[in-house]
Amino acid sequence: MTEAHGGIRGWAPGRKGALSRLRFTSLRLRLVVVFGLVALTAAVSASGIAYWLNREAVLTRAQDAVLRDFRQEMQNRAGALPARPTQDELLRTAGQMANSSQRFSVLLVAQDANGKTVYGNSGGLNGFSLEDVPKSLRTAVNRRQPVSDGNKEPYHLYWQRVTEHGSPYLVAGTRMIGGGPTGYTLKSLEPEAKDLNSLAWSLGIATGLALIGSALLAQAAATTVLKPVHRLGIAARRLGEGKLDTRLRVSGTDELAELSRTFNQTAEALEKRVADMAAREDSSRRFVADMSHELRTPLTAITAVVEVLEEELDAETGSVDPMIEPAVRLVVSETRRLGDLVENLMEVTRFDAGTARLVLDDVDIADQITACMDARAWLDAVDLDAERGIQVGLDPRRLDVILANLIGNALKHGGSPVRVSVRVADEHLVIAVRDHGPGIPEDVLPHVFDRFYKASASRPRSEGSGLGLSIALENAHIHGGSITAANSPEGGAVFTLRLPLGASAHADETDKDGTGAEGTGDASEGTTP
Repeated sequence: MTEAHGGIRGWAPGRKGALSRLRFTSLRLRLVVVFGLVALTAAVSASGIAYWLNREAVLTRAQDAVLRDFRQEMQNRAGALPARPTQDELLRTAGQMANSSQRFSVLLVAQDANGKTVYGNSGGLNGFSLEDVPKSLRTAVNRRQPVSDGNKEPYHLYWQRVTEHGSPYLVAGTRMIGGGPTGYTLKSLEPEAKDLNSLAWSLGIATGLALIGSALLAQAAATTVLKPVHRLGIAARRLGEGKLDTRLRVSGTDELAELSRTFNQTAEALEKRVADMAAREDSSRRFVADMSHELRTPLTAITAVVEVLEEELDAETGSVDPMIEPAVRLVVSETRRLGDLVENLMEVTRFDAGTARLVLDDVDIADQITACMDARAWLDAVDLDAERGIQVGLDPRRLDVILANLIGNALKHGGSPVRVSVRVADEHLVIAVRDHGPGIPEDVLPHVFDRFYKASASRPRSEGSGLGLSIALENAHIHGGSITAANSPEGGAVFTLRLPLGASAHADETDKDGTGAEGTGDASEGTTP
């Protein structure tokens, strides 16, 4: 699998070095470790078996040769001695026996004519002695075996391997049948031990080479397998970043090729689905924008008529028939509500289309909040806790929309007194609006900023459009800030606005319709019951 057009631009830049690729949890390291363990186990097992078989073969071959020659020498030379030989005869015979092809040491033990035990060895006074023969071997050699059909001879040849001063030896002994000397032989196995050590080193080196080879093989296999997987991971990340044209070039018919083919099919289906959804969203957005623009013209005329009717209602002459006065007041109220809804829909459309921009200005927060409350006659109903002199660069109109929604919501659906506090914390301006009402139900909290959400189904109608808090949140977001809703431990709801002190403008406000909608600030959201 290689890069397709518009797809991956290479997997090498995505690597973070050999150490990061071989972290303990990586598949590459696990493959290398598994290959290494398998190769090590196989090599050690094979080497161990080979060493054991060769060791037994070498030792058995050397041992059989020594015992065969020793038996032959005992029969030919020791058997020619008299039943009670002298020490000189034993020494001479031992020396002759030691000159055999195996070059072993010989010790002969017998009793002379006077019944005295005499010894003869092939190495002189410092040569092979009876103390060099294990006691268990001497006991076995001198033990007379009962003769039977299965055992034709009373004495047998016995042998034992011993180690003296770190060197291996073969000790063997037998007794002449029918009288005569008892013979012992000592043969060094040092040459065989050196051969076995060389074999062990060779097998160890072979095991190490097998381990290195398995690691290289595992690395090659991991690269072959994981390179497509790595590219697939990069492609998946690019797809998650919104680059829906990412594709993998498929080659081969193995499982990885099938996985890449499935990925391409999934990416193609996702791209098509997202394109369809985007097209529908654009269509819906255009419909709302067009509908809002179309509604503006008749609303302008209706609003003018409503203002005339409202003036007649407030006139001292009482020119409106008392029978139709309630209907006129309802028309006035609903017309204003409809006008607010149209303005809010147009504002929402700007946010969705990404055309809403900030017009920044340095404002005194205390003065801005006071002006917002004064314009709506809320000064007597709200307690303000704000120090003067806190200057922040932000969009005054959008801040007014946010404050109008939060404070108006607290006044209408919370409980008095409503308190607005301002502070600076962690390079942010924090404005908290708290009421003393019953608070917001826990199941409502996650939805208070949803569009057209009503806190209570029993109040489907309210003076608000259901868009005020969502518009306030969008205005906070465009400043790089946020709004959160919670219940105060002392009772009542708390809406907290956080704005960065260094807000930066995206661009001057340039709405598509050229009207620069003022965003009325729907202050009648039903967020608390």
